Order: sequence, then C-alpha cells, then structure tokens
Amino acid sequence: MIHLLGHFANVVLPVALCVLTGVALARLGVPFDRKMIGGLVQTVGYPTLIISNLSAGHVALKPFLTTGAAAAAAIAVFVCAAGLFLWRMRLPLRAFIAPMTLNNAGNIGLPVAVLSFGDEGLSYALAFMIVVMIGVFTYGTWVPKGRVSVRGILTSPVIYAIVVALLLLYFQVKLPKPLASGFDILGGIAIPLMLLILGHSLASLRLSSLRRGLVLAGFHLAMGAITGFALAALFGFTGTQRAVFILMTLMPVAVSSYLFVELYASEHAGDVASLILVSTLLTVAVVPFVLAFGL
Repeated sequence: MIHLLGHFANVVLPVALCVLTGVALARLGVPFDRKMIGGLVQTVGYPTLIISNLSAGHVALKPFLTTGAAAAAAIAVFVCAAGLFLWRMRLPLRAFIAPMTLNNAGNIGLPVAVLSFGDEGLSYALAFMIVVMIGVFTYGTWVPKGRVSVRGILTSPVIYAIVVALLLLYFQVKLPKPLASGFDILGGIAIPLMLLILGHSLASLRLSSLRRGLVLAGFHLAMGAITGFALAALFGFTGTQRAVFILMTLMPVAVSSYLFVELYASEHAGDVASLILVSTLLTVAVVPFVLAFGL
C-alpha cells in the first residue's frame, strides 16, 4: 500500500493536476487555442524534445531501435485484435480502428515515463511515441478520411527531428552546450502543454454512450496489458526498458483520434469521446497498481 500511495503521489498526481488545470481553463472559458498550442508542440516542442533527449545519450541506439520495433509489433497486434473485436461488435473500422490502436503515448505516456524513470525512461517512451505518431500520420489519418496521403509525413518537423536524433545517436555526437540548453528549454514546453491540451479537450468532448465507452475501453486496456507483457518477454526487455514499454501499451486512447472521427465520421464522434474519457480514467486508476506490483 505504501508503494501504491507513493506511485500515486509521485506519478499520477502531478499528471492529474496538469490535466485538471486544462479542464478548469475550459470550464472557466479562459481563451485557449488548442489548434495553435497543439501546432506549437508538434512543430517546436516534440522535435526539440526528441533531439535534446536522444543527443544527451541517455540510451544507446540499439535498445532505442529495439523499443521502436517492439512498439510497431504492439500496434500491429492492436490492429488485428481490435479489428476482430470491432467486427464482432459491428462497429465501423473507419471510426474506431485508430482510437482503439493508437495509444496516448504523448500526452500521458511521456510525463508518466519521465516522472517514474527519469531521462532514460523518457528516451524509451519517445521511441514508442514516435511509432505512434507515424501511425497517426498514416492509417490514423487515412482510414477516417477514406484516402491515402503522404503529405502529413513529409511536412512534419517531427519526422526530420527523428532522422537528426538517430544520426546523433549513431555517431554518438552531443549538441554544443548553448544549443543543447536551448533545445532543453524548447523541448520542455511539450509535456506541460500537451497535458493542458488533454484536459481542455476532455472537458470539451461531446459524450454519447458511456456504457459502450466502458466496453471498448475495457477491451483496449486488456489488449494493451496482454500485448505489453507478452512482447516485453518476447523481446527480452528488462529493467527500465521493460517497465516503460509495458506502461506505453497501457496508455489510454489518444485524444487526437477524436478530431478525424469528428470530421469524417461525425455520427460516431460521441461514442469515441466516451471511449477516450473512460479509457483515460481507467489508465489513471490502473497505472499506480502496475508501477507498484506489476513492474
């Protein structure tokens, strides 16, 4: 119980406070441009965070790439399992396959990883997040739209930041001190801003069937837990790498998936919103137990 309360106080509470601040901003009607702030995180925060963290040498290239490969395998399992589940539930893949398979590795995954395991944990979480973001840029966008477009990938600063960071990792090159300090400051905006966006978004969702949201969220969490523990064993992960990978598979449904459903399959937007809310609450409840007893 002491371990449980410690993890709740040290990991979950800081994240919850930031998210609740975003909720309060929405409820109070404080001007908050989610599109602008989200764009700032995507174009400045995430790219500089990726480069500054990986160039600091908190992990080697091979375990970083192995974590990314395991993340890709996890998403492939999610797509197969969730696709079969949605078919049995007679729910359209166009609206639900992206939410059910792309975890919120950015908004919640990164802060949980860094609060639990420090900079090394953040590095492994970034490997998982990068794979999720590629999923968002590809099928997460293409399926709801009903068409394929590579423009989102080619125009994303995150993709180029990944290339630069991997080159720095491969050649074991660190940024000059002034540049590293500047990137640390710019990268530091990503996590708090994304938590505020998460809270603001949750307060603005149009909910529909909470019962259906509970069913879908329960399956999503069970799928993530089974996949996370199984793949961690299959890839031979240990220590921080294993713990962070499992945590990332337990992360809730990404809020970003709601946007495309609202635009291109609006009749199911309420159900997806309910899924996101219930999934987020389930993760907040489960993570302290996993940290205390499962890792």
